Amino acid sequence: MPNSENINPTPRKRHPVTPKGLKWSLGTSLLIVIVLYILSVYQTTAFPNRVVDGFPIIFNFVVDDLWPPNWSYFDRVAMSLLETWNMALFSSTFAALIALPMSFLAASNINRNAYFYQFIRNFLNLLRTIPEIILAVLFVAVVGIGAVSGILALTVFSIGILAKLISETVEAVDPGPLEAIRASGGNVFQVISFGVMPQILPQYASYSLYVLEINVKASVVLGFVGAGGIGLILNQQLSLFNYDNVSTIIIVLFLTITIIDLISNRLRGRLE
Repeated sequence: MPNSENINPTPRKRHPVTPKGLKWSLGTSLLIVIVLYILSVYQTTAFPNRVVDGFPIIFNFVVDDLWPPNWSYFDRVAMSLLETWNMALFSSTFAALIALPMSFLAASNINRNAYFYQFIRNFLNLLRTIPEIILAVLFVAVVGIGAVSGILALTVFSIGILAKLISETVEAVDPGPLEAIRASGGNVFQVISFGVMPQILPQYASYSLYVLEINVKASVVLGFVGAGGIGLILNQQLSLFNYDNVSTIIIVLFLTITIIDLISNRLRGRLE
């Protein structure tokens, strides 16, 4: 007859955390955090006095160099801003179209092949690992300076983000409709079309708008490496020390991104 102790082993006794032990743990954790911050300050030489001493320099730069803006430069800014918007729009659209099928391959409840599933997940991780500015440098070297390299860089980077977000949404759908379609003999395309898509469409549209919002901001940075858009002329004007033109670009960018954020947040709020 088997020993009852082996069948029902006695659970390990858990010792309650005493106030003294809790204080010791919190104190130790706080001390470690403080030490890490001190080491970081010395490593980066980001001493508080350097930050405080920099405020007057920044103030004088804004008052003396950036102000007033040169509004006669607005026409040139508007054309580059339109190019920036087109870059973000095209890249977000391409990414949304490509990321949707990839998200199904990266969802464990759709892709039942464990090896292929893991391969797709690792591939998407790779896309998200490479910064968009590095992708822009690579595409500038391949296709040359201009908006095309920026569109390609943003598309590749956005695919990684969108496919990740959508795949997690697919994995969180109600499995009932999926199992019902499979039980009635439906194939994987019918499962996706009638079981998954109706459940994820609002999130899919919301995530696509979110990526569009990100790409508008990211396209400004890509211009510094020659990938077109308003960042290209911003870099040029900074190099020429035309700070009144730089001020115009910054103000227009701020207003544009603020408006896009408001519209995007409103639309995503309705979709969700």
